[in-house]
Amino acid sequence: MTEPGAGSDLQAIRTTAEDKGDHWLLNGSKTFISNGILADLVIVVAKTTPDGGAKGLSLIVVERGAEGFERGRNLDKIGQKSQDTAELFFNDVRVPKENLLGELDGAFIHLMTNLAQERMGIAVAAIAAAEHLLEITTQYVKEREAFGRPLAKLQHIRFEIAEMATECAVTRTFLDRCIVDHSDGTLDAVHASMAKWWATELQKRTADRCLQLHGGYGYMSEYKVAKAFTDGRIQTIYGGTTEIMKEIIGRSLLA
Repeated sequence: MTEPGAGSDLQAIRTTAEDKGDHWLLNGSKTFISNGILADLVIVVAKTTPDGGAKGLSLIVVERGAEGFERGRNLDKIGQKSQDTAELFFNDVRVPKENLLGELDGAFIHLMTNLAQERMGIAVAAIAAAEHLLEITTQYVKEREAFGRPLAKLQHIRFEIAEMATECAVTRTFLDRCIVDHSDGTLDAVHASMAKWWATELQKRTADRCLQLHGGYGYMSEYKVAKAFTDGRIQTIYGGTTEIMKEIIGRSLLA
């Protein structure tokens, strides 16, 4: 989906797939593509009806080795170093007509249908990360001493742990409800957006607070909390930014 000039705004996508009778002619570029270097198969969102806006987009499947399909840099991120994130370029790539995935001009509906599941996946990962950070930080403040006694004996520390534990418990309860709805086929885009932005922002806050409670050690790369701080920062951005999630929710309430 993502291009240098288009992220969450699908109408701004400029990559095109022109119908040439027996094939599609694909031109454009993508960026921030997870596993783009490793992937043997990529699904490209492209314009198939130039003046159709978001409703003129289709999903085109492109295979490794296709002439004109090139991969750019493995982008240097601040976190999640084990996962490659790539630039992809398509220069007059001939793609067989049967490589259309789903309906012609149906990408918007296909994406909207499945983005709720993607956002729930991110939300579940976020609450799991927050709970893990709380667990290792709780153990750390029990063992780390300041002024002759464990940090856990300080009221401020206990309040910090209490607040994070409560926030995690409340968030977990809401996500459990959303998971049940998803299993029943009733989860809508609004509640998925609520789950995504809330859980990922919680993860971000928890990582920051837990790092602070680790003091100088939290800033050291060998400590789990430092890696969690950098790896988790992307959570409020990919899969739809927090701001986009709020826009989806707000539109539904104020329409």
